[in-house]
Amino acid sequence: MSVDLRADLIAAAKHFYDRGWMVGTAGNLSARLDDGSFWITASGRPKGQLTDQDFIRMNLDGDIVEQPVSESRPSAENSIHLAVYNSFPEAQACYHVHSIEAKLVSRLTAGNAVPLPGIEMLKGLGVWEENPQVSMPIFANYLSVPKIADEISQAFAVSRPAVPALLIRDHGVTVWANSPEAAYNYIEIVEYIFRYMVTASQVILFEI
Repeated sequence: MSVDLRADLIAAAKHFYDRGWMVGTAGNLSARLDDGSFWITASGRPKGQLTDQDFIRMNLDGDIVEQPVSESRPSAENSIHLAVYNSFPEAQACYHVHSIEAKLVSRLTAGNAVPLPGIEMLKGLGVWEENPQVSMPIFANYLSVPKIADEISQAFAVSRPAVPALLIRDHGVTVWANSPEAAYNYIEIVEYIFRYMVTASQVILFEI
């Protein structure tokens, strides 16, 4: 059996909970094992108090292959993690949080992507261009999460995003990376960028 990655997910969830990004039971984290399956947070678990029993292991077909607590269910957003892993085979972790700033940024445009500011922190997302012009894709927030996942899969089959992150409007941000450590850093970076964007929009309104 591969190394158990649940300790990494527990530590990340506690940190994000402390930052106000995974309040109560909001958000979900997953990490892949060597056999391609992945641990994902179970539905309805408080993210500041997770234990290794608060996860479910699933395969890329969406089947449960390990369930430490028989009555537990996968996160309601497991279909989004499946969409990410099936779209990006190199992804080894997928993190989704619900920050206030992510929701506000998703309202800065009515389009299907939000332009990101060309600030230094973009390098942390792999953008090393001079005066970068990159955007983050935005998807509609349907009540049916599989519908959101279907639109993500369809969009990424046509065009790979410029950064390893996506927004769901009025919902939250999802990132993916080649390790849990990298996904943790991506969440930190995108949330910094979002705070910058929200602050910048307030400054512009004040000047007007």
